[in-house]
Amino acid sequence: MKVIDWYIIKKYLGTFTFTIVLFMVIIVVFDVSEHLDNFLKHNAPLHAIIFQYYAGYLPFYTNLLLPLINFLAVIFFTAKMANQTEIVPILSGKASFNRFLRPYFVSASLIFIVFFFANIYLIPYTNKLDVTFENVYFNEVDPTKSDLHMQLDKGTYVYLQSYDNTVHTGYNFVLEKFKGDDLKEKLVANRIVFDSVKHVWSLQDYSVRFVNGIHEKLLNAPRKDTVLDMRPSDFEIHDNVYRAMSMNELNKNIAREQTRGTGALTDMLFEKYRRFVYPLSSYVLTLIGVSISSRKVRGGIGLPLGIGIFLCFAYIIVDRFATVFSTKGGMPPLIAVFIPNVTFGALGYYLLRKAPK
Repeated sequence: MKVIDWYIIKKYLGTFTFTIVLFMVIIVVFDVSEHLDNFLKHNAPLHAIIFQYYAGYLPFYTNLLLPLINFLAVIFFTAKMANQTEIVPILSGKASFNRFLRPYFVSASLIFIVFFFANIYLIPYTNKLDVTFENVYFNEVDPTKSDLHMQLDKGTYVYLQSYDNTVHTGYNFVLEKFKGDDLKEKLVANRIVFDSVKHVWSLQDYSVRFVNGIHEKLLNAPRKDTVLDMRPSDFEIHDNVYRAMSMNELNKNIAREQTRGTGALTDMLFEKYRRFVYPLSSYVLTLIGVSISSRKVRGGIGLPLGIGIFLCFAYIIVDRFATVFSTKGGMPPLIAVFIPNVTFGALGYYLLRKAPK
């Protein structure tokens, strides 16, 4: 590492830190103006707003916008160096463009490491703070869920016509047990209520039909308490619940969902893979940023900065489309999470070939 390497690293990380702070201030100002009425309407305490809502909200959106922040920081100080004719002497001193990129990728590696471990360990914890606050003070979710199907184990399937989470009660409950392709038992109950003290389900007005070949037996009863491998939380559906899970929780829910098949597996897998792949954007966008801003152009840093903002928003849009294609369109999550980085990585390689040498 030479003096010029430390010079670029300090400029990179200094501009990056300043840009993060600037974005955080802007985010808070706009969010307060948007949600002030909600805070007042629901009498949210100041302590919860600061240490629960914003302690979770700011890390999440900073993490979400980190590619944009990183990209703008790279373009800004690199274009400024090019405008002040600092890059030409470096490349004229027999330093290759790849050698010029070394301090950039050292800085990008530091950002990647922080970004990666934040995605795995910190962001799920802060998201839990934010999600808890929003579900209490913001979200007005319909507590009734309808037409619920679930597989409890290899041969046991359940169905609920509707579930009211406010009273922990399901209506028109059906439980079927199979041995291979043969139905062995079918239980039907008008209501099923969760007892939060005993942690059991109470079947009310139920009947059970036992099937043994051509022989059947029917049993009717007014009430029965039983243990089932499901909880009221299985029916609490929030769009942001998976981002608040730690990796251990996410892996356990993925394994559980592979058995149950309630339709949430794709969302869970996408969230898991995205935590590992999304930080790679620090390398991809650094490469693009240096390639388009290292040439001195007439008009100063305005043109490369404008191009950079356009490309970065294009990256975020492609990332959002990949999310939709995976969760709604049937695309495998592992492929979807790589689409933004592969697409813009190819663009970065092309721009690198065209960059001034």
